[in-house]
Amino acid sequence: MTFSVRAVGGFHIGGRMVELSGLPLSKARITQGGPEIEIDPNGRFAVEQMYVQYTLLAEPSCPYPVLMWHGGGQTGVTWEDTPDGRPGWQQRFLEGGFDVYCSDAVERGRASHAKSPEVFAGEPIFRSQQDAWRMFRFGPLDGFATEHADRTYFANTEWPTDATDQYQKQVVARWAGHDAITQLAYDELIAKVGPCVIVSHSQSGAFSFQAAVNNPDLVKAVVSLEPSGPAIASDEQVQTLATAGTKHVTIWGDNFAGHDRWAIFRGLVADYGQRIAAAGGHWADWDLPAMGIPGNSHFPMMDKNSDLIGRMVQHWIKDNVQ
Repeated sequence: MTFSVRAVGGFHIGGRMVELSGLPLSKARITQGGPEIEIDPNGRFAVEQMYVQYTLLAEPSCPYPVLMWHGGGQTGVTWEDTPDGRPGWQQRFLEGGFDVYCSDAVERGRASHAKSPEVFAGEPIFRSQQDAWRMFRFGPLDGFATEHADRTYFANTEWPTDATDQYQKQVVARWAGHDAITQLAYDELIAKVGPCVIVSHSQSGAFSFQAAVNNPDLVKAVVSLEPSGPAIASDEQVQTLATAGTKHVTIWGDNFAGHDRWAIFRGLVADYGQRIAAAGGHWADWDLPAMGIPGNSHFPMMDKNSDLIGRMVQHWIKDNVQ
């Protein structure tokens, strides 16, 4: 499907300026074949910003843009295409008539890093392929093997099994303890864009719920794929959110048996959803297997049936967000 675009671009938003001093000088060869030069790590630096890429349609059919937020150890690539080369939700939502803003959160991808430990405390966390296998439910916990041919995937999996190694190439480092600065950047993005719909995944689920709490007049709906946490909100804030009419839907894949960590995550999110519903707000929970759609991994936007799930989400937005 083709669509007409009026603007494509990107910008950095959020963050602050910091001044570093008293750090020792060093020398390095920063150009192949070039001379060794002195490196001064002191000075003024921009830190804690995020990067946002946007594509705006000539004639969008939805009145609100969709902000696509990625999960932990991921970047905006999550939404651009699938590991096996099919169009991702960024394109599919543009085809569906939505303006799309696709971001790299603080410390990820084009948002850039900051000096550690002076700005980013501690060491970055790197996710191994074994950990990805365990957390993202590609197959049984004991089904991972170094060689593709030796791996055991779930019999009903919708994950593109031939692309597991390709997927691993898009995993990036992350830091723990950056929730506050990341939330600030997301909230600044919402202030810039205005009324919007957020489509979030995993770690960013909590950020999207919190963004709705912090901006109830601007966040019209939150669609969160397998969120790993709720918002931190008082009863008064939950009531304000419900009164504002912000819609919520969470989407869950398959094969959770034996995943104690996911049981905790789902329980926390369910408790939060019950609070919103009790306040009179709109909260929907899509359990895909219970809806007759088995086999999805932690990445419904990348699974082989990603177009089906994407169409369901688009229809829900158009039916529920005015």
